[in-house]
Amino acid sequence: MKKFFTWLMADKRRVIGALVVLGLLYFGYTKLFKSTSSTVQTQTSQVTKGTIVSSVSASGAILSANILPVTTSASGVVTNVSVKDGQKVVKGQKIAELELDANGARENSSAYAAYLSAKNSVDAANTQLLTLQSAMFSANSKLINDAVHRSLTTDDPTYVQENADWLAAQNKYNQQSSVISQSKVALNNTWLTYQNSSNIIYAPYSGTIENITIVPGMTLTSSSSTSSTSGTSSGNGQRVAVVQTEGTPLATFNISEVDVSKIVQGQKATITLDSISGKTFTGKVLTVDKIGTTTSNVTNYPVIVQFDSTAPEILPNMAANANIILDTKDQVLLVPNAAITSSNGQTTVRVMKNGQEQTVQVETGLTSDTQTEIISGVSEGDTVITGTTNSTGTTTTGTRSVFSTFGGGGGARIGR
Repeated sequence: MKKFFTWLMADKRRVIGALVVLGLLYFGYTKLFKSTSSTVQTQTSQVTKGTIVSSVSASGAILSANILPVTTSASGVVTNVSVKDGQKVVKGQKIAELELDANGARENSSAYAAYLSAKNSVDAANTQLLTLQSAMFSANSKLINDAVHRSLTTDDPTYVQENADWLAAQNKYNQQSSVISQSKVALNNTWLTYQNSSNIIYAPYSGTIENITIVPGMTLTSSSSTSSTSGTSSGNGQRVAVVQTEGTPLATFNISEVDVSKIVQGQKATITLDSISGKTFTGKVLTVDKIGTTTSNVTNYPVIVQFDSTAPEILPNMAANANIILDTKDQVLLVPNAAITSSNGQTTVRVMKNGQEQTVQVETGLTSDTQTEIISGVSEGDTVITGTTNSTGTTTTGTRSVFSTFGGGGGARIGR
């Protein structure tokens, strides 16, 4: 042995070679030892009967919580606030009063002038309608009393001309009705603009008034957009309160192109909000936008869900999550999803019978996030394998895993 070490130490390359051989031997020994000594634990579950719910998950936000804004474009000093938070109001009820400044008075006068002009346009359009109606009746009367009375043929020049005059007069009369409708819309818009610039702020809807942001002495200006330390806040269409109306909230959710074909109007949904913990709301699908929008090459399809009930905590733009229910089945055989293996068009599960593992082909139905319905292949109470864990911490679920052993020519199958 002494001669061997003397020979070994005489050449540096011999020392390095000896260390390499020892390292390989140690690695092979530990690898083989771990492979032979590792134990496999089988994870199982029972086939049970129960209810399965198949659903599509989506994220979105509250679109409307039946909270409508009360705004004003007037500028001046608030002299009086007539209502309090939580008070019931009716449409047209006075909420607050201002003393308009010079700019506010000028804008209000201009809005009133526009309203009067629009009102005159409606009156003129109605007068013109009467004129055109008279012309239409005259043309029709001439046609009947002349061409028709004389029994002229429809291709007679006189009949053709008088009939054309009547039809032209009729078209003008009908077109004037559209002119009147447009004039009335313009009149309504100018009235709303005038009212919005008025020194009195009215409730535009009936409901419960909330979130009043003005107090006597506050200055409203059309140039600023937010409240300041001096008590000045925005005046150009600014929100001074909100009205909570009767009804249930609406939420919009983005559905992927994979799932949109599964969503139809009327499907039930469960909804949760990040800001309201511990509460789950129910609702139903109102609309499905199957045109969708594409952002960064990702297409989403908006779905609007209406809540079945409401809560005062629900506010516009709150983040929300929904599970849209596609189908539900009761009293069906269920196994964990981890027990299912699909390969080459076949679906199987591993079953423990008399202490032995067997692979059984099954027919599946609905699938939820955690469970799969089994239509045929296993019975209630059967034990299925959901995975295996060996002593090294490797866990296998569903399909089998095969690892090569060190220096070997074959594979060690995990799971038996």
